[in-house]
Amino acid sequence: MTTATKRFEVLVGLHESDKDGYTKYREGMTPILHEMGGYFRLDLRVSEMLQGDADDPFNRVFILSFPDESTMERFFSNEEYQSIRAEHFDSSVKSYRLIASFEHEQAQ
Repeated sequence: MTTATKRFEVLVGLHESDKDGYTKYREGMTPILHEMGGYFRLDLRVSEMLQGDADDPFNRVFILSFPDESTMERFFSNEEYQSIRAEHFDSSVKSYRLIASFEHEQAQ
């Protein structure tokens, strides 16, 4: 019998303006994400945004998955994450938007 686990997830779209800088951001933040039980459930590079109200067309779309909402809040407020974000994210991402947050049932 398969059991399901609920996870808290966020769908994010962003406009990556510096690929190397964004890669450094991902390399720095991913170990922290994993330590907290989080991961990228979906990670896409997109070439065209057909509809939307974003300031800049998204060229990256991803889903971050966390054990629960409080873990997500702890992740984004983590001092080490904030330092990595300030050093690499802010200068490599032109704009971003939280598209949705939701609970997702994951079969185990």
